[in-house]
Amino acid sequence: EEEKKGGDRKREEKAKKKHERKRARLDDDDDDNDNGEWEKVKWGVPLLKEKPKMFAKGTEITPGVVVKKLNEILQARGKKGTDRAAQIELLQLLVAVANENKLGVALELKIKFNIIASLYDYNPNLATYMKPELWQKCLSCIEELLDLLFAHPEIFIGENILEESENLSNAEQPYRVRGCILTLVERMDEEFTKIMQNTDPHSQEYVEHLKDEARVCRIIARLQRYLQDKGSTEELCRVYLRRVLHTYYKFDYGGQRKDSTVPTDVRDEDVQQEEEEEEEEDSAALMERLCKFIYAKDRTDRIRTCAILCHIYHHALHSRWYQARDLMLMSHLQDNIQHADPPVQILYNRTMVQLGICAFREGLIKDAHNALLDIQSSGRAKELLGQGLLLRSLQERNPEQEKVEKRRQVPFHMHVNLELLECVYLVAAMLLEIPYMAAHEFDARRRMISKQFHHQLRVGERQPLLGPPESMREHVVAASKAMKMGDWRSCHGFVVNDKMNGKVWDLFPQAEKVRAMLVRKIQEESLRTYLFTYSSVYDSISMEILAAMFELDLPTVHSIISKMIINEELM
Repeated sequence: EEEKKGGDRKREEKAKKKHERKRARLDDDDDDNDNGEWEKVKWGVPLLKEKPKMFAKGTEITPGVVVKKLNEILQARGKKGTDRAAQIELLQLLVAVANENKLGVALELKIKFNIIASLYDYNPNLATYMKPELWQKCLSCIEELLDLLFAHPEIFIGENILEESENLSNAEQPYRVRGCILTLVERMDEEFTKIMQNTDPHSQEYVEHLKDEARVCRIIARLQRYLQDKGSTEELCRVYLRRVLHTYYKFDYGGQRKDSTVPTDVRDEDVQQEEEEEEEEDSAALMERLCKFIYAKDRTDRIRTCAILCHIYHHALHSRWYQARDLMLMSHLQDNIQHADPPVQILYNRTMVQLGICAFREGLIKDAHNALLDIQSSGRAKELLGQGLLLRSLQERNPEQEKVEKRRQVPFHMHVNLELLECVYLVAAMLLEIPYMAAHEFDARRRMISKQFHHQLRVGERQPLLGPPESMREHVVAASKAMKMGDWRSCHGFVVNDKMNGKVWDLFPQAEKVRAMLVRKIQEESLRTYLFTYSSVYDSISMEILAAMFELDLPTVHSIISKMIINEELM
């Protein structure tokens, strides 16, 4: 019985202690609630980082000490386990310390060169692109660097200056700093391209990034001004090419400058001066000036080739067909372009396509067809123009090759419209092929002018039920069938209508001029086709009747028939 009582007592004591502990815990919680608000933290307790101490207390800050610290920071660069963000922060602190102690511009320049280099090193992988905050920081740093260089023209910078021969502090002698501003700007331009390649082109983010292009162009223009005074001809050629690459694909709407939207209070004196110098100069004059310098001074074949191709592209884009064609023929690029590296080949393909579209706009149908033939007959236009990879050839390449090819892609805002390109090619082929087919209807050895056009005709003939045309190709096939019968009105109705205007013709800068040219060409080629098809039926035919049938003036009809008789096409 005593044992039983002892056991009960122990249990009571245990329960009592447990109850006391619980009460004490609740009291503590109440105290915590009374003391203040709960703090919401993300991913655990926030750690307050102490700012890293640059120098021991009482250290005299001299240029030598700062350079030593800079070298210490840079030694960790590229090593495994180095915190790259912390390294950039340390370098920025070092600039602040140097400025605080008034250690001179040369030292500030040297540290800023290394900050920009560290920003580029942040992503060691070639395929990854800069984060937006790092990109903005990079642009600001380069602008600050250029500000310093313009403010202190006495400072001499160059990548061939040795570390030992640098002068960062002795004001009695010219300051000498090791570094190459051109290389940094070229790398910045490459990073911009990489950002555009890796952003969804249909997102608002792409538009936001594209707004930075005006800033990139201003940096390149300012660097050009700096190098015109300080740089070698080789460096000038490199910076001129960068300028050309940002200009050649843009249509010049009345010579409006892209960066004219920047508020005047944001622009500095250098940019204003740059704009005053070039406000009279439209993009054609700018391209002419930059490219002529490269043609005369460049010693590397690649820069000259790129400049020629960009110049031809720009001429073609602005309908200067004869200048573009003559430049292409005089350069003899088509003879050895197969030996060029892939990015140059992509630029060549883009230029040939633009030449073909230009010839078409000018009504030179044969030249247009010849220029577009190679690209369109391959069936790989998208790949050859650097606008995407074809799925069927994905099996043929390994992942490494795919990454390399993706890096060569042209950013979306520079793309050529592939549907417009195919439509121009098929319409040009129709205007050449239909009269030729009518002239050689019974010729067993008749050659094809365009295999792709014949393929589209065969696809159209295989349809068991023919409804009204819907796609662009169906419209061209329907137009071809109408032209075969000499029915130019139906042919014109299939080629030029609301649907085709929206898809193709309205995309041209001078859409009305192109549509008028198409009407004229369709009338003329329909007349030729009609004469080839029905000439055996007639003993004689009145030119007035033909002029009325095809709504052409009499001299034009006379000219067409005379040419056909001279060429022995009509007997």
